[in-house]
Amino acid sequence: MTQPPPTPPEYPEPTGRPDRPGAAQIPHHAPPYPPYPQNPQYPHHPQYPHYPQQTAPGASPYVPPQATPAPPQYPTGPTAPQPVYPQAAAPPPYPHAPAPPPYPQAAVPPPPASPLHPHHISTDRGRVHIAGQQRRTDAAAFGNLLLHLPNFLCSLVVVTLVSLLLGKLGILLILAWLASGALVFHRPTESALARHLLRLRYPTPQERAKLEPVWREVTARAGVDGRTYELWVEDSDSLNAVAAAGHIVGVTRFAMNNLPNGELAAVMAHELGHHVGGHAWSGLLGYWYALPGRIAWRLLRAVTGFLFQVSRAFSCVGVAFFGVCVGGLALATITSLYGLPLLVLGMPYALAAVGRRSELRADRHAAALGFAPMLAAVLDKLHQQEQLRTAALTAASQGAPVPETAASRLLSSHPDYHTRLHHLQQYLQPTR
Repeated sequence: MTQPPPTPPEYPEPTGRPDRPGAAQIPHHAPPYPPYPQNPQYPHHPQYPHYPQQTAPGASPYVPPQATPAPPQYPTGPTAPQPVYPQAAAPPPYPHAPAPPPYPQAAVPPPPASPLHPHHISTDRGRVHIAGQQRRTDAAAFGNLLLHLPNFLCSLVVVTLVSLLLGKLGILLILAWLASGALVFHRPTESALARHLLRLRYPTPQERAKLEPVWREVTARAGVDGRTYELWVEDSDSLNAVAAAGHIVGVTRFAMNNLPNGELAAVMAHELGHHVGGHAWSGLLGYWYALPGRIAWRLLRAVTGFLFQVSRAFSCVGVAFFGVCVGGLALATITSLYGLPLLVLGMPYALAAVGRRSELRADRHAAALGFAPMLAAVLDKLHQQEQLRTAALTAASQGAPVPETAASRLLSSHPDYHTRLHHLQQYLQPTR
């Protein structure tokens, strides 16, 4: 016989929630959170806030914030007390290192009564007026070229005779020699000429700093572009200067270091006068084209001297025969060349006369630029050096005076001191 199934246990019916009808109400058995205990060792420790208690079912969990108390009002106005803040104490000063003892100074000589030389000039110049005509060919330069013409023709004959040895290529030798005159104005050729023939050198930076302001003042007064020319220095203890080729202006070390800048400017203005007047390039061009003739003349003199020494070994008969041969050859040469060799023999005297005239023109150029008193002082120093040189030669010859011949005066390329000073008198007289 079968038994019936067991009946399930009956659970109590849940009561309904007041806010939800018909819903079961679950009893809340969570106990409240205990308060945070206060540490007895720190009685003044702030109390931590209590955790919010669990609200009853159906209550709103929002708790309105409490109002923040307003900060206390501090008194304001001119009578209100001002707070005093403590000032930080200043750090103690660091001890300074003792000053080093002063170095002993060298004894400085007292300055001269007049710091500037009477011939000192100012080289501070602003704008410079450049003249339209930088160079010209004056009468001295033209006469120099004209007097070198016989030497040029003699050199042409010598070059032509040498070109005959080359056959058909001889004409190229003649043309190359004629075109070589342009090398006088070639800057690298001028530099080689200045170094090897004139024994000049480029100035050092210290020397250039001394020369360039003076040269700039000279060229500014003359209205000439000073950059056209090159400044050179000669290592010499004599008072001298030189103007050569087309762009070379050289002064000696003595003139650069011992002359006041006004007198140095007068010397450089004199050399600039040679360039402006065309004396420098005309003299060098004539010398260049006369060089083959000069070389042939020196060879002829050497051969003639050797033959004369040989003829002396044959007593008087040999000397007479040699004289007849040389005389006949010279007469034939003179007649065939229409007396040109006689002109060549007289050219040194004529060229020296033209050189003296060019020196006076260069003096006039320097004096016209305002350097007449300085140039007169330089001429006086040159005259004193010449007297000292003459006294040294007299002492070397055991007291016998060295006579000055007429030929030496005629072959001198510079006038004497009194002649040059006489031509400067019109610039030395005070203007009314």
